[in-house]
Amino acid sequence: MHPVTSATIKDVARVAGCGIATASRVLNNSGPASAEMRERVQRAAHDLGFSFNAAGRALQSRKSMTIGCLVPSLANPVFAEAVQGVQSELLGSGYQLLISCSNYDDDADGTAITTLMENNVDGIIATMVAPDRSSALMQAKQRDIPVSLMFHDPIDGLVTAYVDNFVAAAEVARRFAAFGHKRVGFLALRFSTSDRSRNRYAGFHEQCRASGLAQPTLIEISEDEARHPERLAAILINYPDVTALFASNDFLAIAVQKATRHLGWQVPQDLSVVGFDGIEIGRLLETPLTTIETSPEAMGRQAARSLLNALQGLGLKQRPPLPFSFREGETLAAPNPKRTDDDRVAAQPSSVPPLKI
Repeated sequence: MHPVTSATIKDVARVAGCGIATASRVLNNSGPASAEMRERVQRAAHDLGFSFNAAGRALQSRKSMTIGCLVPSLANPVFAEAVQGVQSELLGSGYQLLISCSNYDDDADGTAITTLMENNVDGIIATMVAPDRSSALMQAKQRDIPVSLMFHDPIDGLVTAYVDNFVAAAEVARRFAAFGHKRVGFLALRFSTSDRSRNRYAGFHEQCRASGLAQPTLIEISEDEARHPERLAAILINYPDVTALFASNDFLAIAVQKATRHLGWQVPQDLSVVGFDGIEIGRLLETPLTTIETSPEAMGRQAARSLLNALQGLGLKQRPPLPFSFREGETLAAPNPKRTDDDRVAAQPSSVPPLKI
């Protein structure tokens, strides 16, 4: 094969029959690849006369060589892991990451996207309050700045890396039914502004009905109530008939475990609890958390891979949802027949030691 003048990494990937990110990892020796794939990429690079110096010159003709990444918070390990996945996928591509956090605020989302565009980013990766109605995101698309979302379920006109929240939540309802629970609840934070939380509730609600359970009780709480176990306990005491609670994320599930101690309840004997996300700290609790386990790192990688493909002229294509699993912890069990509603109502919030991990 004759060398291609000013060969790019896109050319190498095409000849090797792999993705651009895979070719980059092989040529940078910066990530996993099979021996066969390494040989194909290295042979293609040699035949094409590819060098990263040539790639650098080609890439420098493009805008700023920066990608904007917007997430609600880096204090939540779910989003921190996703950003790490983005960074890993961008390694060796020549692109640098600009990170912004919005603290789950719709207006802050718009401001952050606008600021990233003012910094002339070549693409945007985002998790937002409401991407479907974001005027700033629409403006980015109008400027032909490719956008790749993380965590959001599919939205018309936008590509996303996600776990099917509806399907995953339905699995929780099936597990509750299998353990014999009849009256269950869904604990939500920012329910009105989180498409992820709403889709999880929808899947949970539908499967509860299909499994013969009562309509799940929707319990919405504030951030302040989630941070203070005694305040959350004062809310939970109002739902004595609920024997199993599905929290819309692991942080809320852990908050529930703390709150039940203020009521003198035990998990799962008096209240079963299941979370969503699969953060590592859930494994380290005195009573390990049962949860839907996802891979935020894989979501970040997929979002970055989609964006790199778009920046190389390959277009943005929606990929299938990423896998999830039901992680067996110790916070789900059959309802305790010896625990009466009167017993639960009689419980009063009290001071107890903090939850051990």
